[in-house]
Amino acid sequence: MNRLFGAKNTGPKPTLNSAIGNVDTHVESIDVKLAKLNAELTTYQQRMTKMRDGPGKTALKQKALKILQRRKMYEGQRDQLQQQSWNMEQASMMTDNLKNVMTTVDVMKTTNKTLKQQYGKIDIDKIERMQDEMQDLMEMGNDIQESISRSYDVPEDVDETELDAELEALGEEAEFEGAMGQGTGVGETPGFMMDEVPNFVDEPPEAGKVKEAAG
Repeated sequence: MNRLFGAKNTGPKPTLNSAIGNVDTHVESIDVKLAKLNAELTTYQQRMTKMRDGPGKTALKQKALKILQRRKMYEGQRDQLQQQSWNMEQASMMTDNLKNVMTTVDVMKTTNKTLKQQYGKIDIDKIERMQDEMQDLMEMGNDIQESISRSYDVPEDVDETELDAELEALGEEAEFEGAMGQGTGVGETPGFMMDEVPNFVDEPPEAGKVKEAAG
């Protein structure tokens, strides 16, 4: 049976890119053949322009005609192969676009599932309550700051008449203290010793003894 139908091909299946590469290789080989045929036709054309009509020129024409027929055949094959290559390239582009679309859809599905899971864990009512609590705490903090910074009962306004009287009293007191300091001479008993006798002194000092002690 293998002799009739051949053995089963167990090799890797050709891909679209490999098929495009094979067709392009054939097209390149045909281009090489066409270039060779064009060179031969150019040679025959140059030779025939220098020849007179006769059997020799007719023979060259026959050879040039055969080469032209072969060139047309190769040109037809090249056009067919190029069309095949273009069709496969379009199919390849469509396949790539389809793969990109499928990848995008898969990513969107995964992202949608993840977003649903994440947003499903969020309680909007809880967030609203937390926002209300934060606002209440901020208002409470403002009230506390206002209470702490409140001033006590300190007179804010001072009467100018009261200020002048206070300054005048301070000036008289300073003059009195200055006069008291100038009236205390050497040998005199200081006023603080004359007004009051400390508890640890049995008798007040006599004036004569104070002068002797001073002398």
